[in-house]
Formats: sequence, structure tokens, C-alpha cells
Amino acid sequence: MTEALLQLDSITKEWFGVPAVRDLTLTVPRGQVLGLIGENGAGKSTLMNMIGGVVPPSRGTMHLKGAPYAPAGPIDATRAGIAFIHQELNLFTNLSILDNIFITGFPRRFGLTDRRTASRETKALLDRLEIRHAPETLVEELAPGERQLIEIAKALHRSADLIIFDEPTTSLTPRETARLFEVIAQLRNEGRTVIYISHILSDVRMLCDRIAVLRDGQLVDEGAATDFGISRMIRSMIGRDLASLFPPRSAPPGEDVLVVAQGISQPGVVEDITFSIRAGEMLGLFGLMGSGRSEVARIFFGLDPAAEGTLTVAGRVARGGPVARIADGIAFVTENRREEGLLMEAPVAENISLATLGRLGRGPFGFLDRETERATAERARADLSIRVSDLERLPVRALSGGNQQKVVIAKWLAAAPRLFILDEPTRGVDVGAKYEIYALADRLAAAGNAVLFISSELEELTGMCDRILVMNRGEITADFLRAGQTAAFDREALLAAAFREVVA
Repeated sequence: MTEALLQLDSITKEWFGVPAVRDLTLTVPRGQVLGLIGENGAGKSTLMNMIGGVVPPSRGTMHLKGAPYAPAGPIDATRAGIAFIHQELNLFTNLSILDNIFITGFPRRFGLTDRRTASRETKALLDRLEIRHAPETLVEELAPGERQLIEIAKALHRSADLIIFDEPTTSLTPRETARLFEVIAQLRNEGRTVIYISHILSDVRMLCDRIAVLRDGQLVDEGAATDFGISRMIRSMIGRDLASLFPPRSAPPGEDVLVVAQGISQPGVVEDITFSIRAGEMLGLFGLMGSGRSEVARIFFGLDPAAEGTLTVAGRVARGGPVARIADGIAFVTENRREEGLLMEAPVAENISLATLGRLGRGPFGFLDRETERATAERARADLSIRVSDLERLPVRALSGGNQQKVVIAKWLAAAPRLFILDEPTRGVDVGAKYEIYALADRLAAAGNAVLFISSELEELTGMCDRILVMNRGEITADFLRAGQTAAFDREALLAAAFREVVA
């Protein structure tokens, strides 16, 4: 039997008497990759925070390398050989790559900081991860995917025995993801141990040696990855069978054109973006990172300017910035809900009212009508099945990723728009929450609205959309139409269109 690097026995963590992790016993084998999966709120983050020394267990014991392990804080975990790569990156963007990697201590020579040695070691780490930047490059100059790889370089620098990856591919391109998987395989070959947390179940099954499933704070399933199919993983996570990853579409698109983009261009960003969306149509927008998908969304919502072209929604030309675009009937579910879509410290009810504050004024001085705000939030909670105990006091940061995304959608539903722009709407949420978000997108289209669905996950576009446009280097390069509700898109043709100019 493979030796255990980490052993957890009857671990429990309670918050104000409510268990987040309950009586959990788990063995993490040395030199293997353990996949940890579960819905948002299943207890994964709490469990990892106990291992990483962020919070102590309420009950239970941990053993690391055969010895009792009870870290008093993250520094103790680091000294014990544990590296935790969080989904929310922990980098100083105003410092260089080198400074971030050696932030806890530089090599010294004759009592002085030895930056030459630090630069040489940093260069070796960057080469290993195929990061084409000099050690002195500022982190703020890096793309999101490159910043994720710098976090991984920090873990490699510490020579950790156990490396915990929490949704590491969220911001990575396919090439960066493939490189990350190669690095994880190298770490396993070196005898390192990895805990890999991800909502992308196919990656977990392909990458990991063993899989452990949490549900409601408990370990409900565990075994060799070869024994897990996707259906078993989903069933264990949500406690029931999911007949399909995607809900059936409620209604076909109508005949009336609701949205028209005509010749929208911004030099160096996008060029001649021209298409239409019918009422009730879900139009997908696909392309590689940097293809211009999100830039189109930002221009449509008035966040970025367009040098040429017009956008018309329900016969009205959209002009001005976001406030004017909201009035024109446009909603934008941004890909970065934490920084751009929500006020994380504000209560759920206040977040739901963000797009409709102008309608909630009462009296000659426009004081906020709290009763109407509360009633709107209560309707949203019931209508969208938002799991929250106290709408008016609980900050939205306390919700799971899937419920946070529902709050974003609820905010826009309250504004009654006609064009919904959904940019990576299921990023960072579990399979059960994804299904619910897909069902919400279907409801939006079935109500006669236009839905622009932007995603880097081709599977969800082919599963949900009526039509898919492909972008490459700021231009629309292909237009694919689903021929009937049960017909399938040609995935190879979609990928070929996305890669065409890159390969050329």
C-alpha cells in the first residue's frame, strides 16, 4: 500500500456551531495526485484551509509524514513543506517576478542580498514553466494566465512536499493548461504529492491518481480515478443522477431581430463586428484567449469605446457609457464577478438592487426604499433558488460561487433588459450550479430576450446555443448554425476556425 504523506482523522470544523466539515477521515498518498471535487459549499476550501494552517480544526487530528501536524498559521504549513496555490492569487503586482518568488527571504552572500543568485534561480523556474519573461519583469505587466504560473513557480521554489492547487486553470490558455499538467506530472515523478481541486471533471479524471468527493462537509466517495466516470462523479457530488449536463431548450428562437451590431471596430482591438440576434435566440461567441470575445462585450456595454459602428437593441441605438446602456436594455454579466460584478462586502439584497437604484428612490429627496429593495431580493431568492440565510445582513462574499453568480443575474433581471451578455457565466462554479445557470440562460431566451453567451468552454456553447460565432484576432471568422433542436455542432470545424490564423 502506498505510504501516506498526510492523514486526516475525524476532522471537523464548525463555524458558530454549524459544521462546514464533519467527521472527515482521508488519506493523501505520497507521490500521487489526489483530485478533490464537490459542489461550491461542500467544504473543500475549509478543509484545505485547515491543512494550510489558515484555520484550526474544531475536532480531529492531522498527521504529516507520520508525525502530528497542527499548524498555528500558514507560516507553519509552509515550513512543514506545504504550498497552497489559491484561486485568488497572492501576488504583489507592483513588484517583479523575482521579488514575488523570494518575498519570504533572499539568498545572501557576505551578509548582503544576493540578487544575482536569486535572478539565476528565478530564470530556471521560468524556463521550467516556459514563461518568456525576464526575472525583473513587474507582475502587473503579466497576463492573468502568466500570473497564475508565477504562483506555481513560487511553490516550486519552496520545494514543497505537498502542493495544493485550487482551480489553477481558471485563467490559463489551453497551452498554459497543458504545460501545467506536464509540470504536475513531473512533480509526481519526483515523488511530490498534489491535491488538485477543480470543477472541470474531465481534467480531474485525466490528471489524478485518486479522487475524493465532498458533499455537505463529508467525504461521500473515494477511490482510484480509473473507477470514476463523469456520471459517478456528478452523482456523488450532488447526491442524485443528472440526466444531462445541459437542460433542454424551452423554446426555439423567434423570427424578429432584436439586436443588430453593425461594423463595430476599434483599431487594434476588434474589426468590423457585424451580426444580429433574434428574440429568443442564444448566440454563442467562441475563440481563443485574446481573440476579442470579452472586448466585444465591453464595447457593447459602453465600458470601452468603439471608433466605428452601431449597436441597436429593440430598435434603439445604444449610446454612452454603462448607465446609458442599462437604460437602453443591456445587461452585462462580467467574467470577473468578484471585482466587476459584485460588491463583495455588501449584503446580498444591496447587490441585487445595484442596477435599479434609480427606481428605488422614495419621496422628494429620493431616499432608498428599503422595503421595495427587500421585496425585490426576496422574489429573486425564490425565483432563482439563491441559497442565502439573511438577504439584508449576509455579505455576498459568504456565498458559494454559484450563488454569487445567481445574485449577479438577479441584479440584471431586476432591470428587465432585452440583451443579456453572459461572459464566462459558469467560471469557477460546480457542475450542479452550472446546470442551474444554464437553465436560467434558457429562461432568459425563452422569455423573448437576446442572449449573447461568451465562453472558452466549447462544450457548453455547443450544448446551449442556437448559433455560434467564432472570433480570431479581433474578427469574426465563422458562423455556425444548429440545424434543429436535436442536431449537434461540428466541434472540429469550430476549433479549426478558432485556430485558423494561429496555425497559419
